[in-house]
Amino acid sequence: MRPRLLTRIDRYLIAKFLGTYFFSIFLIISIAVVFDFNENVDKFTTNHATWHAIIFQYYLNFIPYFTNLFSALFVFLSVIFFTTKLADNSEIIAMLSAGVSFGRLWRPYLICSALIAAMSFYLGAEVIPKGSVRRLAFENQYKRNKKNPTYADNVQLQVDTGVIAFMEHFDGISKTGTHFSLDKFKNKKLISHLTATSVEYDTLSDVRYHWRLNNVTIRELRGLREHITHHVRMDSIITMEPQDFLFIRNQQETMTIGELREYIEKQKNRGSGNLKAFEVEYHKRFAIRGIHPLHHRHGALVTQAKGRHGTLAGRGHRPQRKLYPAAGNISNILHQRRPASGPGRLVAKHHLLIHRLVPICQGTQMTQNKQKTWIFTTWT
Repeated sequence: MRPRLLTRIDRYLIAKFLGTYFFSIFLIISIAVVFDFNENVDKFTTNHATWHAIIFQYYLNFIPYFTNLFSALFVFLSVIFFTTKLADNSEIIAMLSAGVSFGRLWRPYLICSALIAAMSFYLGAEVIPKGSVRRLAFENQYKRNKKNPTYADNVQLQVDTGVIAFMEHFDGISKTGTHFSLDKFKNKKLISHLTATSVEYDTLSDVRYHWRLNNVTIRELRGLREHITHHVRMDSIITMEPQDFLFIRNQQETMTIGELREYIEKQKNRGSGNLKAFEVEYHKRFAIRGIHPLHHRHGALVTQAKGRHGTLAGRGHRPQRKLYPAAGNISNILHQRRPASGPGRLVAKHHLLIHRLVPICQGTQMTQNKQKTWIFTTWT
C-alpha cells in the first residue's frame, strides 16, 4: 500500500496550528484596529470623514495590510505556543514513543509554512497594492489633511536612449502639459529638436504612451543644414506616462510585483537614481515570504527543547525502542491496537486524533539511555 502524503497526525497538527495562527492574527489585529481608531478619531471628526469611508476605504484595507506585514511574526509566535501546548499535553511524547522522528514531525510545520507563505505572497503581490491606493488616499485626505500632488513644473526625463523630454508645466488632472520639447542625440550630437506649445495624454487610446501634440515644430539637423517642418496637430508614441511626473508618498506600496519590476527597469534605463525605496519594496516582498519556513523551524526548535515531567523533546533525541519492548509502530497507537504480548507491554489510550501514552500501571520506572537522556517508561 502506498503511504499517504498526509496522515491523521499531519491533518491534526495542521488544523491545530492554522487555528492557532488565525486566532492570534484576529486577536492582535482587533486590538490594533481599536488603538488606531482611538488615536485618529479626532482627525476623522475634524476632517469630516464619513463612516462609510472609515470602514470600507480605510479599515477594510488597513486589516489586510498589517496582517500581511506581521504575518511572519505571528507564524513564529504561533509555532512556539502551539508546540508548547503539544508538549504540555504529552502529545509529542506519544508520537516519539511510537517511533516518529523529529524530522517527520516537521512535515506538517513545513506544509503550513508553505501555505501561509503562498497566501502572503499573493496578497502582497496583487491584492494589497490595489487596496493601498484607497488607504493612502484616505490617510492623505483625512489623517494628514494633504492631497496628492496634481501638477509638476520643469519636468525633464530621458524617455529613451539618447532622447530627452522636457515640459515646463504638467497638470495631472487634465493630463496636459505646456511648452514641451523633445531632443534626440546621436553620438552626443543633437540630430532632432521637437517643440510643441501643448501636449495631452490620450487616456482613451488602446495604445499605451499615446500623446497628442499641438502646434508642433520639428528641426532636423543634417550636418550644416537643417530641415524644419510644422504641424498643427500630431499624434506620437512617447514612452512616458503622467505618473512619471507626479510622485506620491509611499507610491511603491501601491504597485504590484509586475508594475514594480517594470517601473524599476524603466527608471534605470532613464538614468534615474531615486530608486532605493522601490527596489527595497520589490525585494522585501520576496524576502518576507521566504522567512515563514525559517520561523516554523526556529519556533519548533525552541519548543522541542522544553521538557515536562522528566520528558525530553530535544532535537536529535530518538526514542530507543529497546526501552519499550513491545511498543510496536505508529499504527498501533493510531488504531488503538495493543502490541504483541510481552512482559513489558506498553498501553496507549486514544485522545482526540493524536494518542497520548497514559500510565495505567502501578509504578513508573525511570531509565537512562546512552545519550544521557531521561525518559519515563510505563510498565504493566
